[in-house]
Order: sequence, then C-alpha cells, then structure tokens
Amino acid sequence: MNSNPMYMEYVDDADPQPAPRRRGWRILGWVCVGVSAVMVAGSLTMYGVYRSALGNINHEDTNGLVGPNRPKKLNSAMNILLLGSDTRAGDNAKYGKSMKNELPRSDTMILLHLSPGGGQAMGISFPRDLMVSMPSCKTSHGTTTAAQSRAQINSAFTLGGASCVVKTIEHVTDIKIDHFMQVDFNGFKAITNAVGGVPVCLPKDVNDHKAKLKLSRGTHEIKGETALAYVRSRYALGNGSDTDRIKRQQKFMGALANKAMSAGVLTNPGKLLALMGATTKSLTTDEELTPPVMMKIAQGMQGMTSGKLRFVTVPSGADPLDVNRVALSPAAQPFFSAVRNDKTVPTEPKAGASKIPPSQVRVRVFNASGIGGQAARVAEDLQSQGFHVEVGGNAPTSKVTRVMYGAGADEHSQTLNRLIPNAPQPTARTGGKPGVVDLIVGSNGINLKSAKAGIPTQQGEIRADDDICKGT
Repeated sequence: MNSNPMYMEYVDDADPQPAPRRRGWRILGWVCVGVSAVMVAGSLTMYGVYRSALGNINHEDTNGLVGPNRPKKLNSAMNILLLGSDTRAGDNAKYGKSMKNELPRSDTMILLHLSPGGGQAMGISFPRDLMVSMPSCKTSHGTTTAAQSRAQINSAFTLGGASCVVKTIEHVTDIKIDHFMQVDFNGFKAITNAVGGVPVCLPKDVNDHKAKLKLSRGTHEIKGETALAYVRSRYALGNGSDTDRIKRQQKFMGALANKAMSAGVLTNPGKLLALMGATTKSLTTDEELTPPVMMKIAQGMQGMTSGKLRFVTVPSGADPLDVNRVALSPAAQPFFSAVRNDKTVPTEPKAGASKIPPSQVRVRVFNASGIGGQAARVAEDLQSQGFHVEVGGNAPTSKVTRVMYGAGADEHSQTLNRLIPNAPQPTARTGGKPGVVDLIVGSNGINLKSAKAGIPTQQGEIRADDDICKGT
C-alpha cells in the first residue's frame, strides 16, 4: 500500500490492532507544539526568573545547514515552524519500547505565522502524508541527503532532521521560516498538569479498555494520566477519518492554548515556570532562537488573545497518484502567497479611492464558484472586518470574482473592491438593491486582503476560543 522507502510500521502498545501510522502519538506532538506556541505568544516577563528554564533548550545550526538560498523576508511577520518528534529515546521509551531503535519522524508540522503587533496568529498544519518535492539537505552528522522529486513530507525529519524540514517547507511554500521549535511528548502529563487540565467535550460515553479511558458524555477537564489516555484512544473517538482526527487535534490544541492564555498561567510566575520547565527539557530550536529573542517575540505579542489564534490545514486533497497520500490543491499557492505577504491594505485609501469605512458598507455575497460553502466563508471574513454582510445564495457559475452595486452604492463598492486582489472595476447591477454592494465569488477563488495585518479567514479553520463542544 505504501511505496515510500522511509515508511515504517507502527503498533501502539495500548492497542494490539495493526495500525499503519503512528496516530496515537500524533496528537501528543500537537499538544507539545501548542505549548511551544503559547510560550512564544504569551507575555513572558521576569526574565531573570525564567533564565534557568530557558537554559534547558537544545539548539541546532539551521542557518548553516539550510544554506544561503532561502526565500526573501517580505515583512516583519514572524514564521516559526513547530515540530513534534515521535522519538522513543530516553524517558520516551516507555511509550513504545519496541520502537526505541527506530529513526524518529515528525508527524506534526505546524507553521506558526505571527502577524506584526500581536494582531493575529495562525497555525498552519502540514499533513504527515503530504507528497512534495524535497530538496537535498545537509545533516548535523555531516552527510547530505539526495533531492527527491516526490517524497512524503514527514520523511524530511527522518532523513535530515528539523533543519531539513525547514528547507523542505521553504522550498514548497516560498515562505521564509525565521525559527523552528521541536518537542517530543515526554513532558505531556506535566504540561497538562501545569495548565490545570485541558477542557474536552465528548458526544457520547467512552469506555476504551485498551487506552484505559473511561469518561461520560459531556464536558470534562482532563490532565495527567486521563489526558494521556484521551489522546491515545484511537477507535473510541471520532469517525476514524483523517479529516476528523486532524480537526480533533486542532480543537485540543486550541483548548490547551486558550486555557493557558485565559486561566492566568501566563501571568502567574509559579504556574508559568512549571509550564516552561515541563516543556523546555524536551525542546530543541535553531541557534538564533535564543532566550533574549524569545523574550522579544513575546513582548511583541502581548496583545494576543486566544480569539486571535487560529488553526487551519494547508489546502490539500487526495493524491491522484496514491489514494493513501495527500497532495496540495490548486488553492495552496494563493494561500501561501497570502501568508508570505501577510496581506494588508493601506491605512489611508489611495488617491481617488473610496473613503467610506467598512462599517458603512452593506454587502450581499453570492456563490458563483460551484463549490459549496464559498459564500459563507467569504461572508464571515467580511464580517470580521466590519462590513454588514448577508449571504445572497447561489449565482450562475462564473470564473471571475467581481463586485457589482445597486443605486447609490458606487463609492461603497470601491471600499470592498480594493480588498480583492486583481479584481476588475465594480459595475452597476441592473435591478440591484439600492445602497447594497453585491460580491459574486467566482471559481477562480478569492483571498481577501485584510483591513488589518494577518491572513484572511480560511474555510474550516478553528479558533482557540471556539466552544469545545462545537461540531461534536
């Protein structure tokens, strides 16, 4: 079923059934990565108190290993690659003794994009089964890996370590990665204890003997062994699909970040020190991500709230060459461009442009793309930017996205039109609603510029402050 030479079989100690992927531990990488994100996004003060904890971090010479030919940095946004390693080395061996001699992989790869000034943060997940072109990599052992025109993205970590993953994702996205943070799952129980438990919502009673998890239907705050059993449970939760599992992982990660950011963990020196102590012992970063740099990033993100922390999966779908793998979709490159440029609009409109603010513009969004849900997604994005929006329903299929307006809404249409990259000039709509602007979303897609720094809302994204029972 799998032609990838780097692919290795995995049998979970908590479940004797054969499983071709390390699914049980994938979510642990998410949890540890989530804490890493919180450490960066949170308000880290009292530097002297935390120096001992930050001193536990291991470092890798990423600049030297990746080399000079890297994407240009286009703005002051920060991109940090978060990696979860499934190593069984050291104390991690007890969670898979039969695999302690296997080469580690990174089944969790999240690009954390931090917009300037604490405006927004987006965690972009790269599926472990994503097939990509992989460049040649130098390794910390002095060897060089061969370039591959087609490889599974998580094998980059096995072949060349964290810096090879950095080089591969930069190669695929053309996004400059400023730093990386790599963690294993050894500190998982300590992390959940440090934040006082993570809230979860179960749609039904769960009694998983293999994972040793027994919880009733409803909401719970879990930590320690119970949290470990929850994330290890494989067949008792969800529908078993990869999409469902990724969404559950993102929701758990968001709940963890929300708890840490809202429960006083980041402002309580004792709680924060316990959280950092549980994480930094298992943390590796690039050499440039020093404690002073971490502190500087944290200070720049002090305006961050959990509602501004979002999670999305890179645009992808079934690989046409292998039903068991994933490939980037046509929407991926426009999305990467939006991240790369940290889409913004000028604070002041250009000469001749409309000066009417979004709060005074009424918009109807029509779906002419032939893809379900497009109008609702764009409407949500416009609402978040202050427009008064309603979904107008479907329209005849059209390739081009365009803006039209009813009587008296000419200038209003310009306010909307300048947020649409490469859009044609608005036109009057015969029979249009007076004072209302109509947005016709075509099949060529749309990535709206933002009235503030940050990436427009993406379909299916999860926010850290979402209701934990949403979608269960």
